[in-house]
Amino acid sequence: MGNIVHTSHITITRDKGPTRIAQIKGFAEPVFYGVHGGIKDFYKVDPEKEHAATLDHIVGAVGG
Repeated sequence: MGNIVHTSHITITRDKGPTRIAQIKGFAEPVFYGVHGGIKDFYKVDPEKEHAATLDHIVGAVGG
């Protein structure tokens, strides 16, 4: 097995409804997660503000 090169330290807290705030160690600004488009329609929620879903970030990381 190889050596560990990085460990992520992330704290995620729920704000309102589907909105979550991620604090990532080493970054001053938080990352907001939520729902939008078809995802909010599927879950039948109407957030005050739309944010990218965790799924969007996963797809971007794998595809990018």
